[in-house]
Amino acid sequence: MTDRKAVVITVSDGVHSGSREDKSGDLLAQLVETAGFTVAEREVLPDVQAMLVAAFQRHAATPGVDLVVTTGGTGLGPRDVTPEATLGVIERQIPGMAEAMRAKSIEKTPLAMTSRQVVGVRGTTLIVNFPGSPKAVAQCFEVVEPVLHHVIDLIHGNTEHK
Repeated sequence: MTDRKAVVITVSDGVHSGSREDKSGDLLAQLVETAGFTVAEREVLPDVQAMLVAAFQRHAATPGVDLVVTTGGTGLGPRDVTPEATLGVIERQIPGMAEAMRAKSIEKTPLAMTSRQVVGVRGTTLIVNFPGSPKAVAQCFEVVEPVLHHVIDLIHGNTEHK
């Protein structure tokens, strides 16, 4: 398998200001590495849509970045804008992946139906939004991890089924 690179972005005003620890970002980075990716960069951004859009565009344009994962900003709070930023940059949505994450999470808590994570493709980069809690990150990553490399193969044009 080729060396696949990922970027982990934590979207949180509290983590950005230093008033909260980045537990979900740390966990997400570990999970991504365990899944066979090299974490090329970690970034912490406040809940500001224009900053997220710029980060998504920059990372998707960086050669070799196959995956951008976010944690945070997917709820219903007034500053939760990660899905809007993601929708603003992706060229194609992959709704089944987001729906599968929500379906698994709803088995644990009915509050999961309020999560608005988005999954999509910009260029040859897969962008996946995860919720902001470590528990939800772990549950959702378990759902999408089995297909990550396959999806990246497909968006790179490798459509031969093995």
